[in-house]
Amino acid sequence: MSEITVNPHASQPAKNGKSVAFLMVAFLTATFAFQLNASMLSPALVTMQNELNTTATQIGLSQTVFFTSSALFSLFLPRLADLVGRKKVLLGMLIATVAGCSVAALAPNVPILLLGRLLQGTAGPIVTLCMIMLHVRVPDEKQYTKLMAVITSVNGGIAGVDALVGGWIAGTWGYRPIFWVMAAIGLISAVLVAIVADDSTSGTNEKMDWPGVVFLVLAVGTALTAVNSMQRIAEANWLFIGVLFAVAVVAFVAFWNIEKRSAHPMAPIHYIKQRRTWGLLLTAFLTLTGVFAIMNGVVPALAQDGEAGAGISTSVSSFVTLTPYALVGLAFGPICGVLATKFGYLKVLRCGLAVSVLAAAFGVFVAQSPSLAGLLVMSIVMGLSYAGCANIMLNGLGIVLSPKDNPGYLPGFNAGAFNLGAGISYTILYGIMDAFTESSGATVGYTASMVGGAVVLLLAFACSFLIPRPESLHD
Repeated sequence: MSEITVNPHASQPAKNGKSVAFLMVAFLTATFAFQLNASMLSPALVTMQNELNTTATQIGLSQTVFFTSSALFSLFLPRLADLVGRKKVLLGMLIATVAGCSVAALAPNVPILLLGRLLQGTAGPIVTLCMIMLHVRVPDEKQYTKLMAVITSVNGGIAGVDALVGGWIAGTWGYRPIFWVMAAIGLISAVLVAIVADDSTSGTNEKMDWPGVVFLVLAVGTALTAVNSMQRIAEANWLFIGVLFAVAVVAFVAFWNIEKRSAHPMAPIHYIKQRRTWGLLLTAFLTLTGVFAIMNGVVPALAQDGEAGAGISTSVSSFVTLTPYALVGLAFGPICGVLATKFGYLKVLRCGLAVSVLAAAFGVFVAQSPSLAGLLVMSIVMGLSYAGCANIMLNGLGIVLSPKDNPGYLPGFNAGAFNLGAGISYTILYGIMDAFTESSGATVGYTASMVGGAVVLLLAFACSFLIPRPESLHD
């Protein structure tokens, strides 16, 4: 496997560092804290709409704000942690998340709710920082890979139980207690991290490149907003979207020039130009584009469609589609980590992507002849190949491909690629589905979206060959 990507002169944990087992408990709890913020509210959106007396669009905006905030904080907080201390930054993120949960729980209206979700977005890089800190604490690559796979598989979804519990809480007491549950888990994780984790830095004397941060956040933020605005194509304001993309391009050009001239760049240009960066980011972006809308939108819609689909009730469809997908991913993740220690990250990634292509292709058959059994098989296979394999390998590669003097920038950029791909996924695959549905009917629409997902995943598989082997890097 790869050599350690942490600077040998970096601040290391104390010789009497806490047990790795206790550290894993702390990191898994922190991962729960992020995952609950991301998925526990999904079944409570209608309840939130009713209790706040607002529209579905406004409540949907609260989700967009959270995921956009998560993506933007992920861009720079890992780098800040490299410089000022990873434990300090992780604790700050957890405390800010707890504060955001509290604000959202007490919110009397949508604007305050949006503020709370914005603060909750600081949880975005939690998993990234946990994996970096774990890599420092566990220098043995085989042991690290196994433990990393456990954390990342949990990050893929807590077997669907988080959404089911969220729905039960919302139906019994309303949506506000969901935020208090999130706050409690966040507070517990902060206490555990404070007790058992050791602090570390990259060991450099560099300063934070705040001008670069500002323009990178502006570039990615406007691009994500433009992508989100394109998801309802019939209602899209194309002038506004064009302006956003123009701002994104100008901001990225400014960021590029700042990085070229900065004495302490957040992301050195010579690293950005390397295949370790753009090869990984392109693969991650295309993978999420091909999978996300299929499994989180198209498949559930096909399951519930009473005319062109399987006609399964909303409550049952989640057990057939989302729960098996998350459960298989959670179970197979640690196995995938063991396989990676034997065969390497890239071979396991490519196997996962290849099977994901086949799962999306099988979705074409399911769209033509929808059934509970067909949907269940597709969910299980995609859960194994993407949630339990490709997702974990892509996250792990973000850590092991990072340069020793800047271990935080690539995982941060990788998180941005994941979020951008997830947004684009809905725009492209739903756009394909809607276009073919209008011209040829719902069955053709579902089929076309599955074909689109398979094609994009095939491109991701091809791009995975652009990623260099971790063991081939020496910086």
